Amino acid sequence: MIAQVTSEVRPWAFQWHPEVWILVGFLVGAYIYMVRVIGPKAVPEGVAPVSRHNKLAFGAAMLILWVASDWPVHDISEDYLYSAHMLQHMMLSYFLPPLALLATPTWLMRVLIGDGRLYRGVAFMAKPVVAGVLFNLVIMVTHVPGMVTASVESGPLHYSLHFLVVMLSLLMWMPVCGPLPELQIAPMGKCIYLFLMSVVPTVPAAWLTFADGAVYKSYDIPVRVFGWSVQIDQQLAGAIMKIFGGLFLWTIVVVIFFKRVAVDYKSEHDYHRTPGTVIPDAEIAQVTDVPITTEDVEKAFAASPAHVED
Repeated sequence: MIAQVTSEVRPWAFQWHPEVWILVGFLVGAYIYMVRVIGPKAVPEGVAPVSRHNKLAFGAAMLILWVASDWPVHDISEDYLYSAHMLQHMMLSYFLPPLALLATPTWLMRVLIGDGRLYRGVAFMAKPVVAGVLFNLVIMVTHVPGMVTASVESGPLHYSLHFLVVMLSLLMWMPVCGPLPELQIAPMGKCIYLFLMSVVPTVPAAWLTFADGAVYKSYDIPVRVFGWSVQIDQQLAGAIMKIFGGLFLWTIVVVIFFKRVAVDYKSEHDYHRTPGTVIPDAEIAQVTDVPITTEDVEKAFAASPAHVED
């Protein structure tokens, strides 16, 4: 029976996903239009609408979106390996959103959401408590066995969940690296916030790692990609969620923390006075802009009272 199923199913057979190409093409076209047509009108004259970092971040975001949603990652994750499914969700929730936000200049975000109800709604949803709770809630729901089975069997539901994950992930990352400065939190607040975001996913990760049987029946199939058993697949999925996801967030925490420490250290040990600083009279002692030569020192030394002969 296993041999028969294996001969009929080809996990690595190419699958064409035109909707993914259309989506990526639309986003690229929209970004180029906004930058080239709207950008020059939204920024002061002589100022570039986007920086080199914005462009690099956008290119990386589109690459991740395409890889995560197209063949072979999408097909393997939907039909064969839950670990691939977990990797796909990591790409869509941890890697894509911050890059998309870094690719968006402030003026573009303000053009997109304005300053009315939509802005107020985004500002409320992007509050750390609200965004963090919603993000972790969708993470927990998307790992419920019944929801996983339903999403695997329904393409529209699968893509709808991906859309929801990306949208809530964007809100989760908004206080950390969003393009609107007023919605970002302080550096130390970012460290605490990201650390807390790494705690909740450990619950389903531990569940997957230590489960005895198949947690998701949809992935308990005769065809085993790479020869991995159901248990190995689940353990790898838990490791991706707990270890790699946690390391990614903790790395950002460490970078933010030491960057803040470095700035504070530099400011505390910088003895250069800022322009306009008034120098106390006690610190003024015959300062001259003319350089002192060896001859000047010898003359001053010879003229000192200790060397004048009686």
